[in-house]
Amino acid sequence: SSATSVSSASIQCLQREVFQERDAQSNEPMLNLRELGLSDLRSSQVDELVNRLLPCLTSVEETTAQSSQWQISHVSAQSFFENKHGIIIRHLEQRRGFKTLKSRTRRLSGSDRVAESESVTPSFMKGLLLRDRGREVENLDSLIKTKNIPDAHHDVFKTGFAEGFLKAQALTQRTNDSLRRTRLVLVFLLLLGLYGLSRTPFLSVRFRTTSGLDAAVDPIHMKNVTFEHVKGVEEAKNELQEVVEFLKNPQKFTVLGGKLPKGILLIGPPGNGKTLLARAVAGEANVPFYYASGSEFDEMFVGVGASRIRNLFREAKGNAPCVIFIDELDSVGGKRIESPMHPYSRQTINQLLAEMDGFKPNEGVIIIGATNFPEALDNALVRPGRFDMQVTVPRPDIRGRIEILKWYLDKVKVDPAIDAEIIARGTVGFSGAELENLVNQAALKAAVDEKDQVTMQDLEFAKDKIIMGPERRSIEIDERNRRITAYHESGHAIVAYFTKSAMPINKATIMPRGPTLGHVSLLPESDRWSETRAQLLAQMDVSMGGRVAEELIFGTEQITTGASSDFDSATKIAKLMVTKFGMSEKLGVMTYTESERTSPDTQCAIEQEIRILLRESYERARQLLKTHAKEHKTLAEALLQYETLDFKEIQMVLEGKRLELR
Repeated sequence: SSATSVSSASIQCLQREVFQERDAQSNEPMLNLRELGLSDLRSSQVDELVNRLLPCLTSVEETTAQSSQWQISHVSAQSFFENKHGIIIRHLEQRRGFKTLKSRTRRLSGSDRVAESESVTPSFMKGLLLRDRGREVENLDSLIKTKNIPDAHHDVFKTGFAEGFLKAQALTQRTNDSLRRTRLVLVFLLLLGLYGLSRTPFLSVRFRTTSGLDAAVDPIHMKNVTFEHVKGVEEAKNELQEVVEFLKNPQKFTVLGGKLPKGILLIGPPGNGKTLLARAVAGEANVPFYYASGSEFDEMFVGVGASRIRNLFREAKGNAPCVIFIDELDSVGGKRIESPMHPYSRQTINQLLAEMDGFKPNEGVIIIGATNFPEALDNALVRPGRFDMQVTVPRPDIRGRIEILKWYLDKVKVDPAIDAEIIARGTVGFSGAELENLVNQAALKAAVDEKDQVTMQDLEFAKDKIIMGPERRSIEIDERNRRITAYHESGHAIVAYFTKSAMPINKATIMPRGPTLGHVSLLPESDRWSETRAQLLAQMDVSMGGRVAEELIFGTEQITTGASSDFDSATKIAKLMVTKFGMSEKLGVMTYTESERTSPDTQCAIEQEIRILLRESYERARQLLKTHAKEHKTLAEALLQYETLDFKEIQMVLEGKRLELR
């Protein structure tokens, strides 16, 4: 009984504390309700809510009332505290009210749930839920009162408000009408484009993609280009004449069972007229001409190049007989290799090989390819049956250069005294494109000098500009260096003039051009296909003349570095004579290449023979300049006075004649 009384007393004490805490909280109901977001509830609703959510307080009161009459056992209660003291401690957790409210809402029915959610929703939640609602429409009278507008201005305010409202309505209507019309136009254009893609070929061209899969191929008719426009490549024109005859009269070749080659490969350096020859073939035969560059078939997308090849040949077969010209063939027909970086790079050349010689014949279609790098072409492309003929288009010889120069000189106003042969002799190795550029540069020089026609001086100026670079008149050269340059160049000229096997002099100048301070140009009488030993030794002697002149006039201590290029050219000639041309008595008629391993004794012998040739050449030039010292000095003084002298003027100076002032 004592234990029971103690337990009962402790329970009563704990109940008293709970009730005191409840009374203390009831003194400030608004503060606690505000913290819980229930400030909008009435007191009766609060009591009802508390009774529903906190039933433990009611059970505590009932337990207190019955404790004086009955002894209650709590052995089977849910927690140890309830077993010991008989009080449920759950109400301490329910004071948070969050999970209990959520679970309570779930247990309510549909109508009760809506009503209770509206009554117990916290104020901050109401603000969050109602944030996106539009503002309530205000009455015009209430708006006037809110803005504190004076009574005298009420009518003006209402009138302005009405006018603004009407203008806004009209603007909104116009905007809506404009948007509606724009949508209609866009829809119409879209439908028109889709219809054009599917039905109309004219519109489908405008909507083509840039992938190249369906690129249009249009032929070109070369009516104005014939073999008369091609100069300097007579052999190539003769070989291509057979192709023209086949395109004009195919039955002439097929009556005996023969077939014309399917492909013709034009090989040669750039600028010699390969493209012009292909155009001339189509122009002579008056057939469609299809032009394509090799780079056009090279795309980053897989299959685009092969598709373009198919399109090109399909169009050509439909317009046969015709000519297909593929320029820069090496870019599309290069050797096939295994490359992990480009595993599909062989599709284009495979398609080209199949089109040229596959199961489907190309009757009446002639393929002409051009390249200046034939070593890079795939072997399957140049075999018989594809590119059967290989036509070499070399650089023009002197006769070809004369024809090309006359062809382009006829297109400009020139002096009748111009001799195209002299210019052609001084432009050894020039291509047709370079000769065209020479004439154009001369015409520009004549226009700058305000001349009525192109003269020989303009052509010489253009030739020197192309070969050695533009004049550097702005460079300041002191009198000492200028004098050394004059004697250096006159030394070259004297040796060339008095050496029998040397090339004739074209002109000598001390005008700086490019990297040089002066030069002497030699003019061969004709193109040299081979050179004799005497001619090679004469070239070495002329190269040595500049250094020998400096040594004789200014002394050994005053020689300059201006002869470095002369020594370089002389050494190359001597080395070729010993190692390539078999012109050494000691080493005999045997060639020596740098790639082959030669013995130290043989290498020493080669170098010794080269030194002997150079030493002998130096001595010959020295002896010649000593013999003609007077002519050497006269020519150097003339160069100092006139700066530039041509062959006729050099001849007059050496003969002692007086030159006219220029």
